[in-house]
Amino acid sequence: MKLSLTSTGIIFAILAYFSFSLLDTLQKTIVIYHSIFQILFLKYFFTLFLSVIESYRKKNINFFKTKKPTLQITRSILSIIESGCFVLSFRYLSLADAHSIASLTPVIVVALSALILREKVNLKTWIAIFIGFVGVLIIMRPGLSIFDPMSLIPLTAAFFLSLYQIVTRKVSEYDSSETSLFYTSVVGIILMSFIIPFFWQPMQSFSYLLFLGVGIFFSVGIYFQIIALSFTKASIVQPFHYTLILWAIILGYIFYDDLPDLPTITGAIVITLSGIYVLKMRPKSD
Repeated sequence: MKLSLTSTGIIFAILAYFSFSLLDTLQKTIVIYHSIFQILFLKYFFTLFLSVIESYRKKNINFFKTKKPTLQITRSILSIIESGCFVLSFRYLSLADAHSIASLTPVIVVALSALILREKVNLKTWIAIFIGFVGVLIIMRPGLSIFDPMSLIPLTAAFFLSLYQIVTRKVSEYDSSETSLFYTSVVGIILMSFIIPFFWQPMQSFSYLLFLGVGIFFSVGIYFQIIALSFTKASIVQPFHYTLILWAIILGYIFYDDLPDLPTITGAIVITLSGIYVLKMRPKSD
């Protein structure tokens, strides 16, 4: 039976997010023994490799030229901050907790789009946005003795990822995806090269294997995501981002013996439902 383009895109999206889940599982171990800057340097190196492959596939020989250098640099710095915060959160939180809180990103994107880009958002969507934040409060439980201030780290990552996505949308009006990948990687590599010497942690015997796994799963995840978006619209692919929470629960239990408690599961469900509603209510500009 021949799959439709939409079905093919959804399959690649699910595979991409599964690959990202395996990536995060490895990062949770690596960040204990190495600095986040070592991890980010490796990821941006592979991003550079991907930008070259993608430009070759699209026959774009001018992929290194941008019409908006300031936006590209801003976008790259936002990427570094959100990636660094997200990886750092794995040092202190379970995979499920980190992913559940960070999954608020689509909700924050819509809220910031209304505030920054002046996009029209109806009352029902604002209510869904509010409910999404309630979901985060259920997980974080501020004011209670069980509250962990480290849960603010993935929330910070979600905020900067939202800004990153807004800038990315603006940049995409002028530059191709491979150009954006190229500038993200170059800016990241340059900045990490200056920072790494001050935070370098010696490599362990197992480090090389773990770093190789990070490079592979990161590259596969990004590339599958690109393929998914080539088959179907972003509005169809985006809701499958929430499968990360499911994978985080499964992989967190298998490798780290972490099981989310009832408030975390409840909050994750609230955030997921509100996020999917917000995504469905967005104008179909893609």
